[in-house]
Amino acid sequence: MRTVGTLLFPGFELLDVFGPLEMFGTLGDTYRLEMVAETVGPVASRQGPKAIADVAIEDASPYDILLIPGGQGTRREVENAHLIDCLACHARASSIVATVCTGAALLARTGLLDGCKATSNKAALAWVKQQGPYVDWQDRARWVVDGKYWTSSGVSAGMDMALGLIAALDGTAKADEVAVHAEYHWSRNPHDDSFAALYDRGNAGDDT
Repeated sequence: MRTVGTLLFPGFELLDVFGPLEMFGTLGDTYRLEMVAETVGPVASRQGPKAIADVAIEDASPYDILLIPGGQGTRREVENAHLIDCLACHARASSIVATVCTGAALLARTGLLDGCKATSNKAALAWVKQQGPYVDWQDRARWVVDGKYWTSSGVSAGMDMALGLIAALDGTAKADEVAVHAEYHWSRNPHDDSFAALYDRGNAGDDT
């Protein structure tokens, strides 16, 4: 069984967390889900509802998959040296590190994405690029894979990435089963980023 550790921080985006976890959680005999934050307990999302952190990040065991969501809270957390240091330790120890939306900014701050291809929400890409000037940011991509690093575009793209991960680890047929169970139209092509054209590349964005 693979353990998926999902980072929570104040202001995380709900779908960034629960969209991918719906996909992994459907395979409950294959994936164990754990929520992690700086401290144990409830953490408020950008939209208001709270999620419960099962374990403090300093006490967490290494994860098979480390999932880092985005959200308005990333604007504050990129300056949180303690969290970034803990993320760096877990990212090094994890077999796979996956980000959704502006969660890529947090991973970029660790320096571990330097020299790697990555993407993020195109509405906020200019700001995200500032957090990792040595990352090879992809302006048009639904999700990007570079070694063990998986990064996805905005919000719902995390579900497509999660299904892509399931396909890579467990086979495309299994990912198809999960998508059908969720009644979700899986965008299988990681290069099919129809939303990129909606945003100017210089737009820093404030919504994610």
